[in-house]
Amino acid sequence: MKGIEGLAQTPELRRRIGFTLLMLAVYRIGVQIPAPGIDVTALASFFARAQGTLFGLFDMFSGGALQRLSIFALGIMPYISASIILQLLTVAVPKLEALKKEGEAGRKKISQYTRYGTVFLSLIQGLGIAIGLESMTAPNGAAVVAVPGWGFRLLTALTLMSGTVFLMWLGEQITERGIGNGISLIIFAGIVARLPSAVVSTFSLVKTGDINIAFLLLLLVMMVFVIIFICFMERSHRRIPIHYAKRVVGRKVYGGQTSHLPLKINTAGVIPPIFASSIIMFPATIANLIHVSWMQSFARAMQPGSVAYETLFVILIIFFCYFYTAITYNPVDIADNLKKYGGYIPGIRPGRKSVEFIDRILSRITLIGAIYISFICVLPSILIANFNIPFYFGGTALLIVVGVAMDTMGQIESHLITRNYEGFVKGVRLKGRNV
Repeated sequence: MKGIEGLAQTPELRRRIGFTLLMLAVYRIGVQIPAPGIDVTALASFFARAQGTLFGLFDMFSGGALQRLSIFALGIMPYISASIILQLLTVAVPKLEALKKEGEAGRKKISQYTRYGTVFLSLIQGLGIAIGLESMTAPNGAAVVAVPGWGFRLLTALTLMSGTVFLMWLGEQITERGIGNGISLIIFAGIVARLPSAVVSTFSLVKTGDINIAFLLLLLVMMVFVIIFICFMERSHRRIPIHYAKRVVGRKVYGGQTSHLPLKINTAGVIPPIFASSIIMFPATIANLIHVSWMQSFARAMQPGSVAYETLFVILIIFFCYFYTAITYNPVDIADNLKKYGGYIPGIRPGRKSVEFIDRILSRITLIGAIYISFICVLPSILIANFNIPFYFGGTALLIVVGVAMDTMGQIESHLITRNYEGFVKGVRLKGRNV
């Protein structure tokens, strides 16, 4: 079955894709609506010198909304932060851990807590941005905020909080009624929306002779190979064989099957580079707001592309890869579940030996995943620093774009396969099926 033909024959899938595109269009329209009380020209001048700081990182995830201080300036980052905090708390708080094990009811309760946390974080971040904006000035000395004060601060905080809550609702609607993960697609749309301007600026540099056409072709070929490499690594996993012993329950025999436990090479996803970038860019962000000599010197030493920056970046990525994998996968729980359902790893005794075996495998593949993420994230910085090219996608953005595209295409393929299967069995009377 060809993809386009299957799409044309699936009205539900067409509706889902159309709904998703409509919601993403609403998001991009909202990015263009500025919050009240801001001198947009002065703010754009400030962001021109804020590259390599947290402002530049958040502006990338918000699709340029922070640079305009639109109603969606905070983007979906408060929701992601609240989700990560809840994941960390489920490990430390027994009540949340019990909720996580309750199934669908517990998941809904944790989602509700995540929404509350999103509102709280967005209010705090919105208030902090409002206070920070009052001290910002453009290079020509123009103030970013026309009328500072608590009126501006409260209005800005409420506006940004409302924008984040609306985006959270938008993402949930896309997930439920559209195709793909709504939150991921919103971030994806924000990153990809800046691609046309990057392409135009690149061709402008080719016309002026700043970039050689042969080097540009070489760069494009390298980008294709990098994307293929990301697709390969994101689908890679280690399979641990699992055997299930036979169990007799009444007159029925259960088990006696062979399966496998898949462990992804990149278990942590894009969380490690996001956390590492946030931490390493914090001094440069403070240096833009507080003009202290030693802090300015430290910020200059930690510019992207420098040896100190890249070394620290790689160390933090490796640390967060192991940290996030440790809170996501618990070898003790995996071994207990295997033992509970009569499963065992061939050649490994159940219990403590199985825990040690799974933990050893996780440690090895996590190191491979950390090296892979470090390579993808460091490569753009090296190209920018040494070849002076307008490399549009950073490593984190490239991982997000490729990962979200793969997940969305996988869901579309699942819908097409389901439709094809239903068409195959349509009209066939199966035993036990009401027709």
